[in-house]
Amino acid sequence: MRYLEPHAHMVSRVTDDYLQMATAGCAAICEPAFWAGFDRCSPQGFYDYFCQLTEHEPKRAAKYGLPHYCWLCINPKESEDVQLAEEVIGLIPQFLDRPNVLGIGEIGLNKNSRNELRVLERHIDLAARTDQLILVHTPHLEDKLKGTRLILDALKADSRIQPDRVIIDHVEEHTVRMVLDRGHWAGMTLYPISKCSSARAVDILENFGSERLWMNSACDWGESVPLAVPHTALEMRRRAWTADAIDQVIYRNPIRFLSQCPKFKVT
Repeated sequence: MRYLEPHAHMVSRVTDDYLQMATAGCAAICEPAFWAGFDRCSPQGFYDYFCQLTEHEPKRAAKYGLPHYCWLCINPKESEDVQLAEEVIGLIPQFLDRPNVLGIGEIGLNKNSRNELRVLERHIDLAARTDQLILVHTPHLEDKLKGTRLILDALKADSRIQPDRVIIDHVEEHTVRMVLDRGHWAGMTLYPISKCSSARAVDILENFGSERLWMNSACDWGESVPLAVPHTALEMRRRAWTADAIDQVIYRNPIRFLSQCPKFKVT
């Protein structure tokens, strides 16, 4: 089995997780900028975090033969302070040329607040001005359906954004169709106690098709499983999916989206 882990917060994981993922057939890891488990209080904290994502974490992954890519932003969980967010967004351009940076993400909404929406719009503008791919977080704590609609409208409002260069993550049964209908990619996040289980993810694939869909573990500070993607591939096998159809979802689909960034390479 071969697969990509297109959304994993590895700074929150122990090194053993890299070993297990490499052993399971992972070909590359992509890490979106995330919440640190607590709210950071200054732009300097984010500067150091961006250095961690672009300098230290790729070295840790390389010890296990894994290419490590990342996305940069201020996460929606810390976007209520608009002044702080604008200062952090101002830091990002100096990192965009680094060899493992794929684009802007994971941006989006957490509680669907007005301030979060303002910061989302700032991120979209930055991505448009610098021709970056976008990875979007849809809310968990508040209304996912409302948040997804707000995000889709914000993206549509900027005519510079090409829909197929945006992946909208954490979709579920009630949001996946609207994302695909707008021309975006959709990501299913596999968690043991929240978000999307393996069985639900395969149900979604069987109901909506596998075009412009990927799966990820997101593995972070909470209860999560770094090997969730290969575990879901086993569920697909149980349902008589062919090896080629499984490979399309867990390997070729993420490569197809991520290869829109010329830096992304899988050997």
